[in-house]
Amino acid sequence: MYEIRWHGRGGQGAWTASLLMAQSALLEGKHVQSFPEFGPERMGAPIRAFTRISDKQIDLHCGVYEPEIVVVLDPTILRTVNVLDGLPENGTLIVNERRSPEMIRKEQKIVGRKIWVIPATDISIEVLGRDIPNTAMLGATIKATGIVKLESLMEATKRRFRGKIGELNIKVIKRAYNETILNE
Repeated sequence: MYEIRWHGRGGQGAWTASLLMAQSALLEGKHVQSFPEFGPERMGAPIRAFTRISDKQIDLHCGVYEPEIVVVLDPTILRTVNVLDGLPENGTLIVNERRSPEMIRKEQKIVGRKIWVIPATDISIEVLGRDIPNTAMLGATIKATGIVKLESLMEATKRRFRGKIGELNIKVIKRAYNETILNE
């Protein structure tokens, strides 16, 4: 079973990303869970969302405390939230960031863990005209993990976002998938 924890701010689409990841896996016949953790926070407040993907039935019904993958939609969260909490040293961290994975590793004093970066905000602004980095982060997550096929993610995205918005989000996903950078 894969467990993913998404860190973002209200309005960035963290829960939508979690949901699209789950729907992509569902298209592949996998068992899934997707749920947010937030209260009456205002737009811009830190939130978390969770995704579980498994080939077998999922009997857990709680938050994700030891994810294999952590996805950070807003790099400023790295300064205020311990996004590495519960992430094992062989886990994967994917960050919306222009800076290199090496710089993040040094600044955050990260030991172990694979670090992937993608300038998701830049891509979303260039393609969508808005700072909504969720679909770019999905493209990066698929590249980093291979949890689901890129084609499944694109199909789930087309079903969620119709017409021109769907086409633009597919463009964002593909671009992010191709531009994601790794540091092990």
